[in-house]
Amino acid sequence: MSSQSDRRRHDRFHGRVGDGQRTCDHPACAEAGEFRAPPPGGHSGDGPGQWRWLCLDHVREFNAGYDFFDGMGADEIYEAQSPLGGFYQSTNRWGAGASPPPRWQDFEDPLDAIGARFRRTMPRARPDGTPLSDADARALKTLGLERDADRRTIRRRYSELVRRYHPDRNGGDRSHEDKLQRAIKAYERLKKSPAFG
Repeated sequence: MSSQSDRRRHDRFHGRVGDGQRTCDHPACAEAGEFRAPPPGGHSGDGPGQWRWLCLDHVREFNAGYDFFDGMGADEIYEAQSPLGGFYQSTNRWGAGASPPPRWQDFEDPLDAIGARFRRTMPRARPDGTPLSDADARALKTLGLERDADRRTIRRRYSELVRRYHPDRNGGDRSHEDKLQRAIKAYERLKKSPAFG
C-alpha cells in the first residue's frame, strides 16, 4: 500500500511533465527526461517553441544557474522585487471612448435610466418606422440631410454636391476632392440601404 502512495507522490512531483519514455537531453545521461527546460538560446517567440527534457538532477542544475535578474540594473532589480512591482504600469482607462452613463438624478426610477442608455445604443428609426443603422445616419449627415430624407431628396442633394465639388464642374478647383469622395461613398451606401429601398 505504501509503495502505491509513494508512486503517486513520485508522479505528482512538482514540475514533472514527462511520462518517463524520453531520456534526459543532457549529454551522457541515461536517466528519464521528465522535466521541461527551455532550449539553451531561449525560445524564439514564434509559437510554443521546443523544450529540452531533463532528469531531476539536471533540471535542478539548470534551475540553479538560471538568473531572472541577469542584465538588469540595481534600480530595475529593486523595482521587480518590490511588492508593488508592475502595479503602477500605465493601462488604458476603463470605458475610454464610451458614451457617458445616464445621470441617475434625472430619473425617478433607476430602470428608466437604464432604458435611456439602452435606447441610445439601439439603431434609431426613421419617421416612417424603418430602422436606420448608425452607418446610414452618418452617411445622411455627410450629405447634410435629416433622417426623414427620401430617395429623391438624397439623389438631388448628391447631384448638388457633385456639381459643387467635382473639378470638371467647378472650374478645375481640386481642393474639394476629399469632400467629393465622402459624398460619393455616402450616396453609394444610402443607395443600397434597405431603409431607402
